[in-house]
Amino acid sequence: MNKGIGIALLVVGIILVAFGFNASDSASSGISRIFTGAPTNKTLCLLLGGVASAIVGAVMTFRPSSKS
Repeated sequence: MNKGIGIALLVVGIILVAFGFNASDSASSGISRIFTGAPTNKTLCLLLGGVASAIVGAVMTFRPSSKS
């Protein structure tokens, strides 16, 4: 069961990172970078949430089971 959840989190994380990279190239993120020097909050949330989800998913998926 944990491996299934881990795989799902890993896939969701990869998708969120892809959406984050796509959002970082958007016009609103470019305008935000001009005025504030940083991308929009949506872009940062997508990227950070995706990376966190992918890390947790990878750990859950590839961690050896503790069953004896």
